[in-house]
Amino acid sequence: MADSQPTSANTMLNGAEQQGQAPTDVAKEYSILPQLIPHLDRHLVFPLLQFLEDQTEDEETSPDQLKLKFELLKQTNMTDFVGDLYAQINGLDERPQEYVSKREEVLKKRDQYQEETTKIQDLLADETVVSNLRSDKVANLTYLKDNHNVTPEMVSALFDFGQFQYSCGDYQSASELLYQFRILSTDNDKVAAANWGKLASDILTTNWESAMEEVNKVREIIDTRLFNNPLAQLEQRSWLIHWSLFPFFNHEPSRDALTELFFSPTYINTIQTACPWVLRYLAAAVITNRNRPLGKNQQTQYQKQLRDMIRIVRQEGYEYSDPLTDFIRALYVDFDFEEAQKKLLESDELLRSDFFLVATADSFKEAARHLISESYCRIHQRIDIKYVFAGSCP
Repeated sequence: MADSQPTSANTMLNGAEQQGQAPTDVAKEYSILPQLIPHLDRHLVFPLLQFLEDQTEDEETSPDQLKLKFELLKQTNMTDFVGDLYAQINGLDERPQEYVSKREEVLKKRDQYQEETTKIQDLLADETVVSNLRSDKVANLTYLKDNHNVTPEMVSALFDFGQFQYSCGDYQSASELLYQFRILSTDNDKVAAANWGKLASDILTTNWESAMEEVNKVREIIDTRLFNNPLAQLEQRSWLIHWSLFPFFNHEPSRDALTELFFSPTYINTIQTACPWVLRYLAAAVITNRNRPLGKNQQTQYQKQLRDMIRIVRQEGYEYSDPLTDFIRALYVDFDFEEAQKKLLESDELLRSDFFLVATADSFKEAARHLISESYCRIHQRIDIKYVFAGSCP
């Protein structure tokens, strides 16, 4: 979206690190928020900051946290919320007149967009009209022009209104408007932007099935429209990887599709080249998948992914490591079971302090214990019971 780039990660987080305490030293030492933020739209950053605030020990939001939210959202149209933040930061009883005026301007602009798009929105809600639309956008525009006096400017207004609603924080409306625009528009650049905007909107409304459809659409655009621009592909694949983390760990059916995507040659190359910290999430996904019931083909695929993960951890250790990747290294590269247990404890602390991984902490611990037991039993004839956490030796 137009206002996607937030304030620099370091600027935003300096204050947050100085106030409050993270739950553990491990969480602070291995925080990758500064790496994540530059690859996310500012609206997608907000849930991460809210999670960070919830992790601190202070009962009340600190001034630094308020400033952090204010810097993030001050360029949006969320005037009421931003105005309240400003009042809190400066000890005011109410929002300054500046924000009251901004609110009136936003409402006036919204009414203007509503008026400009009402006709075309009504047409797209008419089953008779929709039944006459085909896959050929040019033909659809001709039909709408000849029969309903629809102009290209009306179609373009859907995009502008969608962006506007997104900036206001009305993500449901934004998703619908950008979808309607995409049906009709032949402007490839705006359609690509609409795909990103709809993906963000579906993430923020937790519509995970629709979000996964948008992930696939964005992936296709990156592969086809940018095939002759490797640098742009690398950048946009990096963005897509980070945005995909939301459905990855919130929607169970997405797990297999996204794990497969991340392990595909172009995307694992992107991770290793541009964002190696994503290995944390890939490692978590691979290990927790150990607990899931798998068919024969899925089991074969899982074993391949585990081998690939071990290889990548070995290759990228000089570039990135954390307790999760160190756990894999200790268990499968060094066969150091004492170290693996130590890294498992650190991993548990880290997962419970990570916005994306907190819900997987128990599953990860259980799966990791099984893996330690299996690996130890596989290479030892005499068993030390402390390494056998669950199940029996294979």
